[in-house]
Amino acid sequence: MSASVKFRQVDFPHLHAGNHRDTSPADRSYNCIAWATGVDSAWWEPRNLSHDYKTTALVALYESLGFIVCADGSLEDGFEKIAIYSDGDEYMHAARQLEGGKWTSKMGPNEDIEHHSPEDIANPCYGNVSIFMKRPRP
Repeated sequence: MSASVKFRQVDFPHLHAGNHRDTSPADRSYNCIAWATGVDSAWWEPRNLSHDYKTTALVALYESLGFIVCADGSLEDGFEKIAIYSDGDEYMHAARQLEGGKWTSKMGPNEDIEHHSPEDIANPCYGNVSIFMKRPRP
């Protein structure tokens, strides 16, 4: 078991060796907000638009990219989905559903991981899933 998995097990109690795997090395050039849309070349801060971390600002950003709010994170043929994690009315994290139904998350400035469900990374730092959004797959 790698040191990063041991570290995440403390901070991410729902992650274990059987429900996730690392898919990239650490990279500080992009974050989870960008990665949720497949962008790995920029660090996005929607708060620059509204001067806060309100979930509504993040939803507006994703809506500008063609996403709409949807009921859940179930796999839907022809759609990509994202999950927004929040603590109260402030966003904390975003994850993207992969074509096969698993999810991918950029772990801050660290690596990307593939995980089985959005709930796998829910924790006090990232909050819980509060909103699902979807758009047609390109």
